[in-house]
This record gives sequence, C-alpha cells and structure tokens, in this order.
Amino acid sequence: MVPTEQAVGLMYAHDLTRIVPGEGKGPRFRRGQVVRPEDVPVLLAMGKEHLYVWEPHPGMLHEEEAALRLAEAGAGGGLRWDPPAEGKVSLRAAFRGLLRVDAARLEAINAIGDITIATLRDATLVEEDTVVAGCKVTPLLVAEEQIRRAEAMGRWIEVKPLAPLRAGLVVTGSEVYKGRIPDKFGPVVEEKLARFGCPVVYKAYSNDQAEMTAAKIREAVEAGAQMVLCTGGMSVDPDDATPGAIRRAGADVVTYGVPFLPGSMFLFAYLGDVPVMGLPGAVMWEKVTVFDVVLPRVLAGERLSKADFVRLGHGGLLPRE
Repeated sequence: MVPTEQAVGLMYAHDLTRIVPGEGKGPRFRRGQVVRPEDVPVLLAMGKEHLYVWEPHPGMLHEEEAALRLAEAGAGGGLRWDPPAEGKVSLRAAFRGLLRVDAARLEAINAIGDITIATLRDATLVEEDTVVAGCKVTPLLVAEEQIRRAEAMGRWIEVKPLAPLRAGLVVTGSEVYKGRIPDKFGPVVEEKLARFGCPVVYKAYSNDQAEMTAAKIREAVEAGAQMVLCTGGMSVDPDDATPGAIRRAGADVVTYGVPFLPGSMFLFAYLGDVPVMGLPGAVMWEKVTVFDVVLPRVLAGERLSKADFVRLGHGGLLPRE
C-alpha cells in the first residue's frame, strides 16, 4: 500500500471501481495498468488516498487468478465464463437449460475461508447467457492452498440441455366431455409445451369415469407420447377421479400432493419410463405452478423420486402478484 501521490509509475494491483450516481458503476482503472500522473486527481476524487500496487508473494494468488481457478474447477457442462472483472469471474449459461447446483459441495467450498461463491437457486430454468454464478475471494491476495482445496472438491455447477418430448394430453371432466363448457385447460397446457418445442401427438377428452381416463392414458402412450398430461380432476371431490385413473392405467405413482403452492394437488407417476402428470386446476389460472418447475426437469432427462418433490418445500411458496 502506497500513498496515491507516490504511486505514479507503479502497477494497479486490482480494478478500481468508480460510482457516479445516476450514471453508472464500473471499473475506472484496471489491474495491470501503470499509474499515470493524470490519474492522481481522478483517484483522489474517488476517495483513494492510498493504492495497492502489485507485488507477487510465494504461495499467494491474486484475487483474479483465484476467481478464475474457482470457475474453471467448478464448472461442469453448459457453462462459459467471463474474464475477471473487479476481482470476480461470472459463469454464464451457454444455452437455455436446467441449472443444477450441488448445494452441499458449494457450501463446503464457501466454508474454506476466504472464498465467496454465489449462485442462482438449484433446478432453475435459465436462458442462454444468464449469469448463474459469481466466483470471488475476499482479500486481494489469498493463500493458494485454499484454492487447491476447492479445486479438489470437483464440479459444483452445470447447465443441462433440454430435449423436447412428444406429449399426450388427456383433458378430463364430464362438463367438457359433454360439451357443456369449452375446454380452457388444454390450450394453457399446449401453450406451455410449445415454449419448449414439445409437440402434442395425442389429445383426447374423457368424462369423470376412471376407466375411460385410464384407457386414454394408455392410448396416448401407444400413439407415441413420451409424457402424458392429465388436466383436472385432481381434488378430493367424489367426481375427481384422475388420480385413480392414472393408477388404473398401470402407472406407478411417485407422489400425489407436493409441498409447493400453487399446485399442491399435483400428481407425478411413471408408466414404464413415460412420465404421467396429473395437473391441478391452479395450472390453468396461475402464471407459475409446480408444473412449471417439474417440466424442465423432465425435459432435462431426470428421473424424479419422492425425495425430489419433498425438497420442493423449501422455497415452494410462491409470492402472489
């Protein structure tokens, strides 16, 4: 550390950020640049009475090198990273996909000492170029041993690609089946599927009889559906027979009811390897429900278990707009 007036000719040890209210925030001087005489008044106006100048030390890493090594060691597939800026390396999604974060491993790395890594929430659907994580260390220089320990823990983040699946849609409810009211549920589901490029290869209407709905589910699979979605009939009313119909079709139910609102009456099952979902009424009128969380995981090729749904409870209460 040297007084700013005496730093001319020396090298900046890190980026120096300048904040101008109403205009923006960003690096004014970059690490590696040589301090010039004309920099001094600007630095003093930024409140920099002293500067850190670069002086290597054995066994220590500069914050930028440390952040870059953390990113390189922790990033799995589907990610790229920006050059270091202001001591931080940002990881970005290389394509639209499902973000997966090993939260336990990340917690262990953040507990090492001077390492600070922040990510988006695990199992988040992310768009291409979204910043999903930031890697940083707190001091300007950090012990290389800390970074080596983090590197030894392996990958802790990836973005999984999504693959569209052919969908079968079974719209239940005698009021729709008999033409008493128009189907407003099916179009909502079809629109959500279209966002992921999933074609609907089978669509049928069923009354409130479990036998008919079960037959339609099997027909959907025979027609080439790689997942089957049943709309409605998911509550505890006596005429809501969709859960029983899914079982009658031969599917193994993973869960009926999830700790997630809206959409807690959601059912998820497998008919062989084909996911079968019972969609509660909330999917029709709420912008985001448990279905919007589960669908990307299915398209990412994950086979879901009861434990996956149990874990949805933490963060599963969505705010109402």
